[in-house]
Formats: sequence, C-alpha cells, structure tokens
Amino acid sequence: MTDRTLTEGATSLLRFATAGSVDDGKSTLVGRLLHDSKAVLADQLEAVEHASRSRGHDAPDLALLTDGLRAEREQGITIDVAYRYFATPRRRFVLADTPGHVQYTRNMVTGASTAELAVVLVDARNGVVEQTRRHAAVAALLRVPHVVLAVNKMDLAGYAESVFAPIAEEFAAYAASLGIPEVTAIPISALAGDNVVTPSAHMDWYGGPTVLEHLETVPVVTDPTAEPARFPVQYVIRPQSAAHPDYRGYAGRLDSGVLRVGDRVSVLPSGRTSTIVGIDALGQSVDVAWAPQSVTVRLADDLDVSRGDLIAPTAAPPPITRDVEATVCHVADRPLRVGDRVLLKHTTRTVKALVKELPSRLTLDDLSQHTLPGELAANDIGRVVLRTAEPLALDAYADSRRTGSFLLIDPADGTTLTAGMAGTAFAAGVARPAADDEGWDF
Repeated sequence: MTDRTLTEGATSLLRFATAGSVDDGKSTLVGRLLHDSKAVLADQLEAVEHASRSRGHDAPDLALLTDGLRAEREQGITIDVAYRYFATPRRRFVLADTPGHVQYTRNMVTGASTAELAVVLVDARNGVVEQTRRHAAVAALLRVPHVVLAVNKMDLAGYAESVFAPIAEEFAAYAASLGIPEVTAIPISALAGDNVVTPSAHMDWYGGPTVLEHLETVPVVTDPTAEPARFPVQYVIRPQSAAHPDYRGYAGRLDSGVLRVGDRVSVLPSGRTSTIVGIDALGQSVDVAWAPQSVTVRLADDLDVSRGDLIAPTAAPPPITRDVEATVCHVADRPLRVGDRVLLKHTTRTVKALVKELPSRLTLDDLSQHTLPGELAANDIGRVVLRTAEPLALDAYADSRRTGSFLLIDPADGTTLTAGMAGTAFAAGVARPAADDEGWDF
C-alpha cells in the first residue's frame, strides 16, 4: 500500500462543530441533518416524538436529538458539547454541537479544538451579532481550516436573497479580518429542511451546495508526509519473557508525519539519537507508520526512553524550551493569575510550570487587547508566558494543532484550568515590560 493510498483513505472522516447564538437553531440543524440523512434509529426517533408530544409539539422537535441533558431539555438550550457520529456513503462524520451562551464559550473551544470545519449559524432576522463574531474569532484562534456560515430561519425572512446577501458579505469581511481562509455561506431553514440535506424549492436564486453536500465534498485531505513526524511515547513495552527476552518497544500514537524503518530519530527532550529498526502495528511488523496510527517503535540503541518523551526525525525536531508563550482560553471558574503554580500537560508529558506573565486579554467583540489584565477569568482568551520546570519539545500551534497545544492543570485537585496554543495566533503578542525573575525557583 502506497503513502498516497493511505492519504486518500484518511479523507473518509470529517470532524466538524456547530456554533451560534442562543435560539439560532443549532440543535435543530443537527437534528435535521441526522434525521434527513437517515442517521437516526427508530427508537431514538420514537423517544423524541414522545418527548415532543409531552411538551405540546405537533411535530417532532429534532433539537432533542442532541440536547441530551435534562437541564438542556427543560430550558430549551444547549449547555454541554453533544457529540454525534453518523455516516453517508461518501464520508463518515464526528459532529460536536457546541453551546451558544456566552458563559459556555469554553465549551465551544473544547468542541472545535479538533474540528476541521465549523458551522456558524445566524438567525436571518438578526444577522451577524456579537456572539457570531465571538464564535468566528474562536474558530480563527483554533485554526479551523473551513468555516460554513449557515443563515438559518430563511422561512421567517420570506426566503429572500436580499436578506441573505448582506449577512453573508458582512460575515465574510469579518472572517477575512481574522485570517479565516475560507467561508461558505448557505441559506437554510433547519426547521423546514431547506438546503440542509435536500435543495430548497423556495430559494431558486441560490445555486450552491446544501449543508450535507458541502460536508461531504469539502477537501480535508492531508498528506502525512507534509509534516515532520511527532511520536509521543505513551508506554514502554518490555515483556522480558522467554519468547521475547530482549524486546524493548515504545508504544504510542503518531500525531503527525510518517515514520519508516531506517529513519534516524531523536528522543526529546534529551536529544539522544538512534535508528528505527522495527515498527509493530496490530501485532504485525510493518515498514512504515503514518499519522494517526497507534504503533510500537523499536530503536537500534538501548536509550533511556519513558512516557512523556517525544520521538522525532533528527533532521526536523521541534524546538526545545522551558519558556512558553501562548494564547490560552481559560476554562475554569477560578481565575488564572500571575504567580500561579500549575501542571502543564503536553501530549503524554506533564511538567510543573509557573505563570510568569499575563501580557494581555483579548476582547472578542472588537479584537482589541486589554494589556496586563492581572488575571484571566472563565471564558477569557489571552496571552500567557510560562516557565516550566523541565524542558518541552513544543511545536508552534500554527505548525501543528496536536503538538502545539497543551493544558494547564490545578496540581491540587487535577482540575483543567486552561487550554493553550503555543506561539503566536491571530491574537498577537503585545509590548510588555521586562520580566522580573526575582524569586524564581525553577
């Protein structure tokens, strides 16, 4: 099997997220997408019909297919990120339906962090609002490569092109200012099913794809050979049995790139080098492994390799650093402050770290910077400077979404505090005073 064949096979899966303001119809769109693509089981539909009747609806409320929490059903809102898995003959999908409330912006960060496409909904009657801009900014920050603007409730706007066109133009201009590379605008009615799975008979002025057609055909092909290999070690395998007395393998998931038998690699952060002499996948020896396979790598030399180390090509290693500058989204209720001691989890490695600076906080409404905010509260996005107790092999997030991201964790109780993206993002670093290292103990 060739590398090209492996690359083409990877296009069969699309991860995407939905976002939008409250009552814009995200859950209804997802429910319609699942229902009309025949991805709903009979017992699921029966349960939704029963719940809809109990709430006084004449027709099934398709939003109930995704709003699974009791509080969501009672309030008619989305709180948690609801993941759904479905497939069509052309592609498989992992869908994350994210909340629309401002206080749940952190949940959108969770849902969109691994997405290759984001569907941002707007109400045709309201157009682009503050939360629309916020969700577009988060998508840009997370470097989601494809964005769909779904202008919903066109049935309540007379299916008029004159309503759709200005909204699409305004959003496209704002997305361009964020550096979003591609926006596809689609007029829909999630409630009636217009342009969701089947083309609308009410909008003959629109000649583009339906939402499902776009999801099935959007190019998400990635060439694993285009990025340097990154292999975080999860587990060291040493059976020390009679059958395998000298076996030493390093198991994990290849986050990016391709590894081949004979490749010269470095074990980071130590920097020791060796040569790959074997790769085991599903109990079989293979000559090549590609992202995102889970494999076991065997090296020619008996090096000191343990969980948290990163195996990478000697010719293209990631930077090694203890000083981390990043854009972060704070997800915990307790604030993040300068001087906080945290744990930094990067791939399979967890190290102690100190919050050295908080240079700025981003105002997503107008993309302005509030310098030296002192703290980041829940849902805040800002810049942070960290000092780690041990070196990290950390890529820039712009180069790798997997090995350029990290989490900050409360060392006292293990609570996730902050999601971080190393290096520069669209929220560029700001001028800041020189740091005072007095009292530094790392």
